[in-house]
Amino acid sequence: MRQIRELLDSISTGIVALDANLQIVALNAAGQALLETSEARCIGQHAGSLILHSADWLQRLRHALSNNTPQASRGVSLVLVSGQEVRVDIIITPILDGEGPFRLVVELTAVDRLLKISRDESAQHAQETSRAIIRGLAHEIKNPLGGVRGAAQLLAKELPNAALAEYTDVIIREADRLRDLVDRLLGPNRQLDVQPLNIHEIMEHVRNLITAESGNQVVITRDYDPSLPEFPCDRAQLIQAVLNIMRNALQAAAPNLDQCEIILRSRSQRQFTVGAKLHRLVCRIDIIDNGPGIPADLMPAVFAPMVTGRADGTGLGLSIAQSIIYLHGGALECDSRPGETRFTFYLPMDTRDA
Repeated sequence: MRQIRELLDSISTGIVALDANLQIVALNAAGQALLETSEARCIGQHAGSLILHSADWLQRLRHALSNNTPQASRGVSLVLVSGQEVRVDIIITPILDGEGPFRLVVELTAVDRLLKISRDESAQHAQETSRAIIRGLAHEIKNPLGGVRGAAQLLAKELPNAALAEYTDVIIREADRLRDLVDRLLGPNRQLDVQPLNIHEIMEHVRNLITAESGNQVVITRDYDPSLPEFPCDRAQLIQAVLNIMRNALQAAAPNLDQCEIILRSRSQRQFTVGAKLHRLVCRIDIIDNGPGIPADLMPAVFAPMVTGRADGTGLGLSIAQSIIYLHGGALECDSRPGETRFTFYLPMDTRDA
């Protein structure tokens, strides 16, 4: 039985095994993640308890059971108990020998997951391409910029009137400002300092920073999964990524910070694909705020450098955050509508204790 359990959990498709009364006998890790539930909660429960508005779902199961014929349905919409709607491909296979506890095996494949994998690959490729372009531009900008700065310093020494140094000081300051802007465009430029860390310690550190920056006006709700193990990551860079995302929420809420609410949520997900790689276990972090949302015309390029909806914004915070998450082998996503903006990032937890 243990071998069967390990086999089921190694499958990236959600598997629900049912008996002749449509009671749940087994639910693999991918199925638990897809249906947002746990096997311990579901074993012995009726299949109808997995989703809301279950009449169509149960009709499919009963038809396959009574006719002993496999069924396949594409793009079926299911409303989970949590209220979340998912679109899945369903394959229902009857077990004809009838001797074991399984009478139906249901395979669930999230349609949006396949689209998400494709989007992740495209986004990562686009990010790598833009970084390559920026590196080339940075080289072309910083070389003459250094020459301009050096010439201004030499000129300042030769000026007959000290009052004229004000103009050379402007040249030097602006050259330094442009150099710093280019460095920020490049994003993280050092290797990861990876060591096993607790992700909640990082989240709490950023929470304290944001609380201080907002003058304790922002309400920050924590919804952590205490069972998450430590896993390898770069503390300083992850702090920067989370800080950039949470500062975005503050800036969007200004000047009404007393009305701003932020939710920090952590969960684990099994058999999860990031880009083209399947991970046995990943850490999912949600940062949700109740701000006005990101304008629809900015959403397709929300992680692109220099893209911002604020007049005083640089458009670099989210781009840098995405770069940091990608360096960790993870992915960063955004979903926004008025009253709820959700940034979600996934980090592989490649640890023996996982």
